[in-house]
Amino acid sequence: MSFFLVFVAIVLAGGLAWFAVDVGRAASGRRGGTAAPAPRGLEEPPTGLAPVYLPEYPNPEDVDAVRFALAFRGYRMDQVDEVLARLRDRIGVQAALIHALSEQLKSAKESRGDD
Repeated sequence: MSFFLVFVAIVLAGGLAWFAVDVGRAASGRRGGTAAPAPRGLEEPPTGLAPVYLPEYPNPEDVDAVRFALAFRGYRMDQVDEVLARLRDRIGVQAALIHALSEQLKSAKESRGDD
C-alpha cells in the first residue's frame, strides 16, 4: 500500500511540474518571447468593452455593430437570444408590412384594370 501512495505522489509531483513549465512557456510567449504573433483575425477580443445592442428599428449597419460581452465559454447566451428575438420580431413586422402593401398594390391594379 505504501508503494502505491509513493507512486501517486510521484505522478502528482510530475504533473504539477509539467503544468508549471507549460504555464511558464505560455507566459514568456505573451511577453514577447519566441512565440509567433497570432494570425490576424484570431486575436483575443477586448473583454472590457460594453455590449452593443440593436436599436428598435435596426438597419444593416446596426447589425454589423452588435457586440456581445464575453462569458466563460463564448458569448453570453441571454444577450444573443435577446438580439435574435428582436431581429425576429422586426423581420416579422416588416414581412407583414410588405405583404399588406403588396396586397394593397395588387387590389389597386385590379380595380384600375391593369394586369
